[in-house]
Amino acid sequence: MATSPSLKMKNVGVSFFFFFFFFHGLLLSHSPSSSVSARPASFQQDFRVTWADSHIKFVEGGQAVQLGLDRNSGCGFTSKYKYMYGRVSMRIKLITGDSAGTVTAFYMNSDTDSIRDELDFEFLGNRSGQPYTVQTNVYARGKGDREQRVNLWFDPSLDYHTYAIRWSHRQVVFYVDEVPIRVYKNNEARGVPYPKSQPMGVYSTLWEADNWATRGGLEKIDWNKAPFYAYYRDFDIEGCPVPGPAACVSNPGNWWERDSYQQLNPTEAARYNWVRRNHMIYDYCADKSRYPVAPPECTTNV
Repeated sequence: MATSPSLKMKNVGVSFFFFFFFFHGLLLSHSPSSSVSARPASFQQDFRVTWADSHIKFVEGGQAVQLGLDRNSGCGFTSKYKYMYGRVSMRIKLITGDSAGTVTAFYMNSDTDSIRDELDFEFLGNRSGQPYTVQTNVYARGKGDREQRVNLWFDPSLDYHTYAIRWSHRQVVFYVDEVPIRVYKNNEARGVPYPKSQPMGVYSTLWEADNWATRGGLEKIDWNKAPFYAYYRDFDIEGCPVPGPAACVSNPGNWWERDSYQQLNPTEAARYNWVRRNHMIYDYCADKSRYPVAPPECTTNV
């Protein structure tokens, strides 16, 4: 199911918030080069509201931000800087109760319209008691339609969980609490576009999409339950900032470019296969109505 980028990218006049997000410590084994951005940063310095600042507020004593959705508006924010390659993550607590028709998103986007690159986490709201579904998608040089959907194996509205994207020259991996749920390899040699030429910003949004988000649009949003709230905290961004040192982007010494990070380790591979066997509910690669012949990237081993 295609997303609605016009909603996600809605940009109206906003004011800045003066509060602080502190990045969690990055893995010590990464040993980033000096040109890699990996410092603790404040919201004022590194993020900005892109949509409906009145629907975003600081909570939990300044340690988290609350995004709200009501009949009037959703909302969102983005990093002030773009990055090429690396790892980004955030901890999110999703909408509790009946969240059908809502979408809570965390994604990277080049903000280049028809030729955009994008790496998506979209959390599709549910009727109370049903599993939360996370949809991932990959856009490269404007080509998308690569949706996969997984039912989460826990209730993501009860507590914060970590969602991460690791992006290198050779592959993109999506993680939920360090469990890989998707791997997208660089298959340019087989004619498959790969996001490698455009830096991307980091985005978060909360919006209404009841024409498709829950059971293909069969379950509509119940505005009597509004406002809906999602919570974000503990951002990590480690990558090559753009503009920045050009040598960073091509540096094979960056930890995410090392050979050991270009394939799943045995533990990750076992977790990945467990997710696909037990929790995957949609894979564009297996959708014969859309792709009578599976796209070439679908036959690549991870």
